[in-house]
Amino acid sequence: MKKLKFILSGGGTGGHIYPAIAIANELKLRFPDAEFLFVGAKDKMEMQKVPQAGYKIEGLWIAGLQRRLTLDNALFPIKLVSSLIKSRTIIKKFKPDVVIGTGGFASGPLLQVANSFGIPTVIQEQNSFPGITNKLLSKKANAICVAYENLELFFPKEKIVLTGNPVREDLIDIESKKNEAIQHFKLDSNKKTILILGGSLGARRINQLIAKELDFFTSKNCQVIWQCGKFYFEEYKHFNDHEKVQVLAFIDKMDLVYAAADIIISRSGASSVSELCIVGKPVLFIPSPNVAEDHQTKNAKSVVDQKGALLLKESELDEKFENTFESLISNENWQKELSGNIRKIAKPNATKDIVDEIIKLIK
Repeated sequence: MKKLKFILSGGGTGGHIYPAIAIANELKLRFPDAEFLFVGAKDKMEMQKVPQAGYKIEGLWIAGLQRRLTLDNALFPIKLVSSLIKSRTIIKKFKPDVVIGTGGFASGPLLQVANSFGIPTVIQEQNSFPGITNKLLSKKANAICVAYENLELFFPKEKIVLTGNPVREDLIDIESKKNEAIQHFKLDSNKKTILILGGSLGARRINQLIAKELDFFTSKNCQVIWQCGKFYFEEYKHFNDHEKVQVLAFIDKMDLVYAAADIIISRSGASSVSELCIVGKPVLFIPSPNVAEDHQTKNAKSVVDQKGALLLKESELDEKFENTFESLISNENWQKELSGNIRKIAKPNATKDIVDEIIKLIK
């Protein structure tokens, strides 16, 4: 059999990069001698994260349109033409069998060019409400792997496959890691552990809330693991002096931190929501209001509507947070019910199912 070649493109945020890496890893398991190339946007985090995962990456000079008049907007047509030309060069030289896009600006020109060459393309849409790039690409794509129901409003119905979002394999059985997790984070097994996740860069409003509520948490016999994000670590690291609090810029051992947690307070980016469904702990979502098309609120609502989590908007935190948290921490049955319901939404085989769809397209 000839050596297969795959190009993957996704970036801008971890939510687009990690699914692409998970898909590449699964393809590599099945085709150990296949060749892989990633295509991202220059100066974005994929240019570091992809090589760290062991894959080659090429960068396009591309960025999204801003909602206001900026120099970047004026340069957008030039960047787009430059990216289309570079994508043509990459595809003619590499000759991929399938091109896979997981969202982000770089996947637009790349999949557009792949379609014009007649190379099969697959889109993996993480959100419950697709972004503009994937909506445009969907008309020519061969398959569209989605994580939420009812996306035929945005995509051609006959191309949609409900797979779920790729998540890390090590999250699939965290129950067995509870004791290891307690030792790793030096926790007190008689206290409830509250895990705060603001995303890799951090979330200003969540950090402000947690700083204000630390004494409230400890008065409820809780200990706190607080991932504040690299932008905010200097500002909040002094709270590490508090004996029941650990402040971290980011967390390497996500499987262990999830195993340790009893209740999780989190942003609701698509990848986080998919992970939390697999993890199956009681969750309070605080969506970011600053995300395009209000994706995070829509992602969180899709779980809340199935009684799988709680949701507070940033604007409601001062008024409602303490009462909401108190009701949850004092009601074991409600915690169990939320855990059971969020687990029902999980799709643990998502990566394998997406790769099955990719394999169908190999000529």
